[in-house]
Amino acid sequence: MRKIKNITLLSVACALLSCPLSANNDMPEESRGAEATERTATDGTVVHITKADFLTKIFNYEKNPTQWIYEGDKPCIVDFYADWCGPCRAVSLILEELAKQYKGEIIIYKINVDKEKELAGVFGVRSIPTILFVPKEGKPMLAQGALPKEEFVKQIDSFLLKK
Repeated sequence: MRKIKNITLLSVACALLSCPLSANNDMPEESRGAEATERTATDGTVVHITKADFLTKIFNYEKNPTQWIYEGDKPCIVDFYADWCGPCRAVSLILEELAKQYKGEIIIYKINVDKEKELAGVFGVRSIPTILFVPKEGKPMLAQGALPKEEFVKQIDSFLLKK
């Protein structure tokens, strides 16, 4: 009986100690839009966005259905992902590094395709991760699959920043 009690207490202690903590969990993802976008330009973080954010910060396809007009002031990368996707998680780590590396030069956005099905449909996202590279001027480029960091750097330098 005493062994069971000790095992139970040990299990509870382990569970309490292993709970993940995050500074941003106190704010729902849907409400992070404008505030998170402001943080991105200055502190090099990846921003989760919704359709409303996409329409105001990247491309308003409802207002301009036949012509691409970029709404942002810096080139950006948009990662179409899902939480359950293993390759998406690998790309997420790379994008976090790149957001810091290119802080102030580009903005990196993430769109959860499970929550934003319309956006995924507009861009024909059929597999994830799908990455949208958006230059400040000109048309965007779409890439599918988990790209290595070197490929992201190549596209950022040559396509987005024209270095």
